[in-house]
Amino acid sequence: MTQERKQSVRLWIYRSLAVLVVVVFFTVRALTRDRLLIHAAAAAHVPLVSTISTNGRVEPEVNYEAYSPISTTVKAVYVQPGDQVSAGKLLLALDDVEARAREATAESAVKAAQAALEAATHNGTRQERQMAEADVARARMERDAARRSLEALIKLNSTGAASANEVAAARERLDTAEASLHSMDQSANSRYSPVEVERAKAALADAEANLAAARQVMAQTSVHAPAAGTVYSLDAARTEYVEEGKLLVQLADLHHERVRAYFDEPEIGRLAVGQKIQIKWDAKQGRVWNGHIERTPVTVINLGTRSVGEVLVKIDDMDGDLLPDTNVTVTVTISSEPNALSVPREALHSENGKTFVYKTVKDGLQKTYVTTGTINLTQVAILSGLEEGDLVATGTVNGQPLQEGIPIKVVR
Repeated sequence: MTQERKQSVRLWIYRSLAVLVVVVFFTVRALTRDRLLIHAAAAAHVPLVSTISTNGRVEPEVNYEAYSPISTTVKAVYVQPGDQVSAGKLLLALDDVEARAREATAESAVKAAQAALEAATHNGTRQERQMAEADVARARMERDAARRSLEALIKLNSTGAASANEVAAARERLDTAEASLHSMDQSANSRYSPVEVERAKAALADAEANLAAARQVMAQTSVHAPAAGTVYSLDAARTEYVEEGKLLVQLADLHHERVRAYFDEPEIGRLAVGQKIQIKWDAKQGRVWNGHIERTPVTVINLGTRSVGEVLVKIDDMDGDLLPDTNVTVTVTISSEPNALSVPREALHSENGKTFVYKTVKDGLQKTYVTTGTINLTQVAILSGLEEGDLVATGTVNGQPLQEGIPIKVVR
């Protein structure tokens, strides 16, 4: 009996020692296990601005361009690029010999068409009308003579001095004379049909349009400034031959310019009229021009490999230093919050359409779902889920994925 009690006590001691060894093993393992080294940042209230940057091109608000109306040579040039000119200033002159010839031909065609219309609406030319009047008068005289002859023969027939055949022949001559008079009278008063009159009117309108075009070409051979401004492009030299339609000179008021900016299609929905714009030009480092969106895209176009929308930007502090056709960088402020609770953007994660962060709790990570607001390239506003000062993981030192339940150590 005593022996059995000693064996039972011994067994109990062995079991207790085994449990103690296991507890010590796991305790030491937990205390000596490698911790995951992470980077972390605290949620804090900071100003948060969301922007989009893209490229754009400067252009005058009102651009005046002059093209060669014909193929000819440049007779004289009176300005140089950069010249400031007043309205009406003669900029250059083209050889106008051909233009003058065209104008003279058009004037002749108008006069011919006017004469044709006058003839159609007045039953012929003056000479034709005079001849027609003479023919009518002659026919009237012949009719009157035939009538008198008939009357005389009728009297003679009543006394037996003229036969019935003579009277019938005289009556036939009168009928013929009256028919001839009626025909000539109608011809004199309605020589042209309504269709012929309308054709003559159309011919005159066409001739007048050609004359107007010829005169316009003639006027364009002398290029005058339509408004005061600066000559910023000149592609013409004296005695140079220019093709019809060639751009010769460009003129604009360089204190009234705008920017045509090109935003990628996914960004168009975030744009609105009035949003603030900053403009930078590489040629003038450190300079910034301010503006605002004046017109949002009305369609999407292809620009190289990009699908973009064109945005017109009004420059609010234009000083004349931005040159037309220069390429600039445009940055639009989409939203601005002066005191937003935010965390670094790399702290955000997504799962099944929900957004969360890994918040540090003691020596571990806790998945915490959050509601986000304004986002820019580096920061994101947190609307709910975090408090100021909460520490969130932004990544690991060795690139391992973040997960709950692993001991961590924050590396500053």
